[in-house]
Amino acid sequence: MPKRTQMPERTLAERLGYKATDKLLLIHADDVGMCHSVNVATTEAMEKGVVTCASIMVPCPWFPEIAAYCRAHPEKDFGLHLTLTSEWQHYRWRPLTSAKETPGLLDKEGFIHRNETDTARFAKPAEVEKEIRAQIARAREFGIKPTHIDSHMGTLFAGVFYPVYTKVGQETGLMPMVLYPTPERVAQAKTEFGFDALVSHQQLKKQNFVFLDYLKEGAEGKTLETRRKHYYDSFRALKPGVTEFIVHLSLDDAEIRNITGNWEARWNEYQIMTDPRTRALINELGIKLIGYRELSRLAFKPE
Repeated sequence: MPKRTQMPERTLAERLGYKATDKLLLIHADDVGMCHSVNVATTEAMEKGVVTCASIMVPCPWFPEIAAYCRAHPEKDFGLHLTLTSEWQHYRWRPLTSAKETPGLLDKEGFIHRNETDTARFAKPAEVEKEIRAQIARAREFGIKPTHIDSHMGTLFAGVFYPVYTKVGQETGLMPMVLYPTPERVAQAKTEFGFDALVSHQQLKKQNFVFLDYLKEGAEGKTLETRRKHYYDSFRALKPGVTEFIVHLSLDDAEIRNITGNWEARWNEYQIMTDPRTRALINELGIKLIGYRELSRLAFKPE
């Protein structure tokens, strides 16, 4: 009796209804809710530019403004940028949970730690779980219907927190941003984040998680035109499959200049992502823009 030929596994693009050779691109804006300048730049880039989705920092001061926008524009694709660091010099935020509940999340000034290393050093997984569940609950209380979750500064990709991140995503029905485990990512996970990404992938695959094929963040160069060239060259080099580009946007105003020294990079990215030439190039290259709303329809469901 002849052996039954096993059908090759469908690619993520094929599961989404596209061809395996199609180039699908999410242009995702991080840090929404951080401040007014970021909120305006991001919503304009979603309305007038090529940004397809974004994620919100719930503990930040300008969260209510972006929540109001989400209620007025439920069709827009927003997730939650789960926040366990507060990195700027003078512009800080605290956890939603109390100091009594989650003391390990706080630095000596009473704010969330400035970097992911200190959060991983001092916070317990149970504290992190309480806080990210509180952030999800607060977003929903404000009328936001998140399409996904990801992690500010990658803090939740630390080995001790990653199982919490994926568990909370599944239990709340929110697709977590996770990546297909290439050999390079497996090595990176072991050295930088302290966990075996290959074993984790096998476990999460059984639970029907969705894995991005590629992820890119940031642009090389120090000027608008060198950053534009980096993005445009990256678009031209895009591979078949599903790629996410992470961008950080702001206007050029006094607010953002007083928060961060990297305001110019954010302002440059806003200009690039709202430039009609950017959309024209994407169309010319045959790249198909998608968002997390499409991906989330596949999450936690068997193929």
